[in-house]
Amino acid sequence: MMKKPVFFLLAAMLLLGSCGMLQSIMKSTFPYTADLVIMANTKIGEPHTVISTGNSYDQDFTKDGNNANQISEVRIISAKLQSKDPSNYNIGNISALRVYMAKADGSDEVLVAIRKDIAANSGNSVVLDIDNSHFLDEIVREPGVRIRMVYLLRKGVDIDVNLKLSLSIGAEPRER
Repeated sequence: MMKKPVFFLLAAMLLLGSCGMLQSIMKSTFPYTADLVIMANTKIGEPHTVISTGNSYDQDFTKDGNNANQISEVRIISAKLQSKDPSNYNIGNISALRVYMAKADGSDEVLVAIRKDIAANSGNSVVLDIDNSHFLDEIVREPGVRIRMVYLLRKGVDIDVNLKLSLSIGAEPRER
């Protein structure tokens, strides 16, 4: 008779404990996105720079600083570039690129992603190689984040191309 209450008690503890762990995992990763525009008639084979403002879905964490003191060791986890307009733009028209993240004024800039070997037939999205050798703690605590992409075109474009950059960032809980 005692087996049923014990089983339900253990099941409830496991369920509630896993929800807290899931919430902790979800809170410790958050995305930054930026829209980057390649202008029409950009010259091929020369380095070009485009700058945008990074936006986070977790505005309480990054903008207001409500939870900023609760985290540390903020690093880049993944990076992806995809066509937004036109949605079928071949990112393979870009031969190489570097992505930097900085405070809104451009200070404390760090390399966060790179791709040297974009295949000519990559399609409308490409995963970038990340550089997580730098902590981004101070940058993400700022009210604004600047994203800068330096790129080389393989093939020219006749219209402006809007790309969406998605950066996943992870953080560790600060030890007290």
